[in-house]
Amino acid sequence: MLALGIALVVCGAALLAAEAHVPTGALGLLGGTALAVGAALAISAAGGGLVLVLVGVGAAAVAATAWAGLIAHAALHVQGRRPVSGREALSGRTGVVRSWSAAGGGQVLLDGALWQARPSALEDGGEQLVAGDEVVVERVRGLTLTVRRAEEWEVTS
Repeated sequence: MLALGIALVVCGAALLAAEAHVPTGALGLLGGTALAVGAALAISAAGGGLVLVLVGVGAAAVAATAWAGLIAHAALHVQGRRPVSGREALSGRTGVVRSWSAAGGGQVLLDGALWQARPSALEDGGEQLVAGDEVVVERVRGLTLTVRRAEEWEVTS
């Protein structure tokens, strides 16, 4: 029984560690249960009394619940953040037109890099973009940005 209890404690700890990398909740629940049952079996097999078994189970359950709560809090905190790298992070950013052709495309400087750009379908078709205009990235497709003229409140001057 002692070996089974120790094995369950080790498996429970491993499942709780896995929960940190795959925050589903199921691994944390299984890990906490295995940890508590393993602690009860190990303490009981080692000759501990009922009070000691209950204290061990309670301590294991509290530790597992705290760990799972910490992981859940971290997962929820990260979930609402905007991407900070990659093409997903470019949407909504402002850049400056470096060149624009009458055919409806050009180059935009964004974060120190020149990108090919085309106008957004939402553009009203009013005045053409010219070099120096500030634009907002609507979307990214491949290596081409879809941009629109920046509103006055979006300009970073």
